[in-house]
Amino acid sequence: MMDALDVVVDMPAPKVGERVARGAPGWPVLGLSVVALLGGGVATVVGIKLAADDNGTAGATLIVLGALLSLGAVFVAAGLTAVAPGEARVVQLLGRYVGTVRTDGLRWVNPLTMRRRISTRIRNHETDVAKVNDLDGNPIEMAAVVVWQVEDTAKAVFEVDDFVEFVAIQTETAVRHIAGSYPYDSHDNGLSLRDNADEITAKLSAEIGVRVASAGVKIIESRITRLSYAPEIAQAMLRRQQASAVVAARQRIVDGAVGMVESALARLAENNVVELDEERKAAMVSNLLVVLCGDRDAQPVVNTGSLYH
Repeated sequence: MMDALDVVVDMPAPKVGERVARGAPGWPVLGLSVVALLGGGVATVVGIKLAADDNGTAGATLIVLGALLSLGAVFVAAGLTAVAPGEARVVQLLGRYVGTVRTDGLRWVNPLTMRRRISTRIRNHETDVAKVNDLDGNPIEMAAVVVWQVEDTAKAVFEVDDFVEFVAIQTETAVRHIAGSYPYDSHDNGLSLRDNADEITAKLSAEIGVRVASAGVKIIESRITRLSYAPEIAQAMLRRQQASAVVAARQRIVDGAVGMVESALARLAENNVVELDEERKAAMVSNLLVVLCGDRDAQPVVNTGSLYH
């Protein structure tokens, strides 16, 4: 039988990996920016006042200094980045990846960089109901839910176009592959989709993990949420399952009845209650089996004659 994990998913090797972006705590930088901005405003106002008092050189100097100080404060403040818990910021400088900010709170990075917000929270994805053939060729319907999380933000951003859509497509592909790799019902003591849910979901998680590893995604858990025969064969398969259950029940009843008959004959012989020849033993066994294995209660017949009449 083909094992889902025997299939090698040939994904290209990632060209980039996550690293910590250089930066600084944001609150001190914010304080310095506010002070510089206020200082620039004060210098500009004083410069205008001096220029109005016929001190043009000093006034012009203060005005230029104040403007530069204000522009510098605004430029530095542009590097302030607020990072919420469960989020990260992927930092790029002129298109080049320079690192990721994962520390939550107010952080400061190079103002010339572009910062992209990436959620690192745990997410759920539930696949649509897929109609596929199992290993025996029976049409079945199967759906699953996958719990996943972004583990490497650089791979998630730069290795695939849309990592959310990538996870959805690869999950559906893995579900279809798993559904076609095992039979719905067990036979020959092998794995089946219905009877070995834990083993199948473990293999499903492993295959999805291999498929989405290049996108920097970690699979936490996967579960099958729907598993059934397709409607066109559901009734026939239900009758087959009912027949199998009836046969199994009958087998158990017969086994129990044979054991009870053996016990009855052994105790009669052991206690010398009555001596029976082979013909009477056969009749007794037949009667006991009819009573024990019948669908309805047996009607008793009282023998008022001798044992043999």
